[in-house]
Amino acid sequence: MDIERINENTVKFYISYIDIEKRGFSRDEIWFNRDKSEELFWEMMDEINDESDFEVEGPLWIQVHAMDKGLEVTVTRAQISSDGKKVDSPFEMDDKGQYFSNMSESSTDEESVDDYSGLFAGTEESQEEFTFFVNDFEDLIPLAKRIELPSYVSTSLFAYKDRYYLYVKADAELINEEEIENMLSILTEYTARSTVTVHRMQEYGKEIMADEVFEQIIRHFS
Repeated sequence: MDIERINENTVKFYISYIDIEKRGFSRDEIWFNRDKSEELFWEMMDEINDESDFEVEGPLWIQVHAMDKGLEVTVTRAQISSDGKKVDSPFEMDDKGQYFSNMSESSTDEESVDDYSGLFAGTEESQEEFTFFVNDFEDLIPLAKRIELPSYVSTSLFAYKDRYYLYVKADAELINEEEIENMLSILTEYTARSTVTVHRMQEYGKEIMADEVFEQIIRHFS
């Protein structure tokens, strides 16, 4: 994979279909399997972070060009205005309007796909789903003693690559923005946000606690 750092907020990379296959993915999976395309995307972003120190912070804009032998992807951290809203896409649309932004809309330059559910579609976690990590399990104990989550927020814990990953999901119809902000402010005091998807943790990690993570920690470790 070739990586080019464009500026502080933008990185471009090219990955061939041969490289994609070496990573254990097929071209069909990238185009049509949402979970697999997300898994590949975040795997590549982890590699980019390691090589070019490009951390994923907040929402992203993505532009994808599907070429004969691979994919060229440009990723830009979205700029947030003073009122908390994302600014317009940094990409100029061509005459076909071929771009996708905020990881939710997609199209390509050299291939057309009438029905797809992959190609990085929807890879940004929704505002009701979050993943965090700690290097030491004991870091979760003071967090468990402090945080109180409503019944419509579920938690699970995974071990993956010498870290512990906390997955938090809220019922979008019940939770409000203020509750999300308050929850995140506490969680990020004790943990760090992660780009690892729950799908990758479920497939490659080990599930430590399937639900009620903080309640179980309080019961067994306090």
